[in-house]
Amino acid sequence: MTEVDHNLGRLFDALKQSGAWDETFIVFTSDHGEQAGDHWMMDKLGYFDESFHVPLIVHNPSPEAHAYGGVRVDEFTEGVDIMPTLLDFLGVDVPEQCDGRSLLAATTAGRLGSPWRTEAYWEFNFGASHFRASEVFGLGAEECSLTVLRDESSKYVEFQGLPNVFFDLANDPRESRNVFSDPAHRSAVEEAEQRLRSRRMAR
Repeated sequence: MTEVDHNLGRLFDALKQSGAWDETFIVFTSDHGEQAGDHWMMDKLGYFDESFHVPLIVHNPSPEAHAYGGVRVDEFTEGVDIMPTLLDFLGVDVPEQCDGRSLLAATTAGRLGSPWRTEAYWEFNFGASHFRASEVFGLGAEECSLTVLRDESSKYVEFQGLPNVFFDLANDPRESRNVFSDPAHRSAVEEAEQRLRSRRMAR
């Protein structure tokens, strides 16, 4: 991380010295996070927030964005939002089949469009040999996938070949207790299952 910070500083300094800073649109993000010991694991794994909650910083050089530099937006964003954001800045139409939405309004108005998404969705395949799913769980390659629907208060994880998982994040923010089979959470689980089905049908 120190090396990344150092070299980004060199790049940004060069942009400023060349005069290109005021005409360069910048998106700083990552494809995934790192467990780094959280949940006693390393690497990018499964469904934990540490592996999928990544930085997303947008620098818009346009004059109308100057008043909103440094504004933090807390709504859910996804990797699919990056392409429509870049196209929006360039004034290019976003293809209808694009799943994401432009984030440009956050840089020029300090907030995203309304209504905005209330949950994040992602998929993960753990069929690669280093995950040892066949050895540990006895799964075939076609069974080594999971889908996540995560909102402000809960996370639903649907597996292809393993029991599903549901976390009550309001009371268990560290994702330490699976309450999928808890009768007290049955209605919340069923609602999450329905929302996931609707998300898939809309794609």
